[in-house]
Amino acid sequence: MNTQKLKFPSIILFAITILLGASCGTKKEQLKDFKEVMKLENIEYTFINMDEYFPSKIVEKADQAFVFPQTQNVQLPESFNSNEVNYNTQKFLDSSYAQGLILIQNDTIQYENYWRGQTEAVKHISWSMSKSYVSALFGIAMEEGFIESVEQTVDEYLPELKGSGYEGVKIKDVLQMSTGVGFDETYSDPNADINRYWDDFGNGKSQDEFAASLKNEIEPGTFNHYVSINTHVLGMIIVKATGKSLTQYLEEKIWKPIGAEHNAYWIADGKGMEMALGGLNATLRDYAKLGRLYLNKGNWNGKQIIPESWIEASTNSTEEHLQANSENSSSPSFGYGYQWWIPDGDQGEIMAIGVFNQYIYINPTTNTVIVKNSANKNYYESSNSYASTTTHLEFFRELGGV
Repeated sequence: MNTQKLKFPSIILFAITILLGASCGTKKEQLKDFKEVMKLENIEYTFINMDEYFPSKIVEKADQAFVFPQTQNVQLPESFNSNEVNYNTQKFLDSSYAQGLILIQNDTIQYENYWRGQTEAVKHISWSMSKSYVSALFGIAMEEGFIESVEQTVDEYLPELKGSGYEGVKIKDVLQMSTGVGFDETYSDPNADINRYWDDFGNGKSQDEFAASLKNEIEPGTFNHYVSINTHVLGMIIVKATGKSLTQYLEEKIWKPIGAEHNAYWIADGKGMEMALGGLNATLRDYAKLGRLYLNKGNWNGKQIIPESWIEASTNSTEEHLQANSENSSSPSFGYGYQWWIPDGDQGEIMAIGVFNQYIYINPTTNTVIVKNSANKNYYESSNSYASTTTHLEFFRELGGV
């Protein structure tokens, strides 16, 4: 693994999807169009138009929107340092193919800008930032009594996963990406699990059935191995326990209560199940509201939306294998909580992170929330520091004044 860049495996490299011939339609002309827009050189359009190519479910906006106060854009720092390398800020934004960037400090928008087709009203795919929303919904479902304990096993709620790698695995280990489930994420291998997942999803097959096909390889709770399907299993539990879809539950419990300014949408498989692991699409400002919610420990203007105890559990690395620099982690550069990444340091920072450089960065010490959307077509170049999460972290720290 390249320590300069975490490989977040929520979404397969689109070029491989093309090779596999995945399609959301049946007509040859639809397949041709789908292949064309999914090419890496076209993803800056694709990422802001995902509902043209996949089934989607609408998350309705709030009746009364919350609007951040805003000042005239501050001047961004001319440069910043990461790992003893100096980066020109404008070149960094260009080279990471930024589409949207917002800096909120002390509850006020200090900087907001858009490029490559995104605007303040355009929805952008979140990729694995979705996982942090699923975590929040899970905590709410527990508070409401739908789910009893994270110490319960997956199959207590999902008997259909008996016989799979999730049988006997504690929910806590699923939340912490420590299930021990084997999952091959070799992007160049068309037979790898991640490629098989995307082939199924692109052809409308059930994600539930895919999860049931996975097997266990190591003892759960001993190694932090990032497996995107773990988040799908959490989504399955929420749906089964609450009797509501992820879209409905998000709209009711988070989206409307935090005053979302725009509708969001969640892409779904052919069975109507949302892509919990990476399919939420929303505007930059509305993504920032999740940051504000976590910055305030789940409280929104006096109303406790997410239990504070859940926020604390979600944003701390407890066991040794979850901590930054652990030898028992496939992503040792960062710590891990309940579907949140935890940078090493004393600032209390947390991050929701999606492939191709999507980020929600939260720093309670400096009262900062930063969201960045990107369509980095060079993301998978191993030596590309402009795609590095470490480089992005230092950029966010510079913006926040750390």
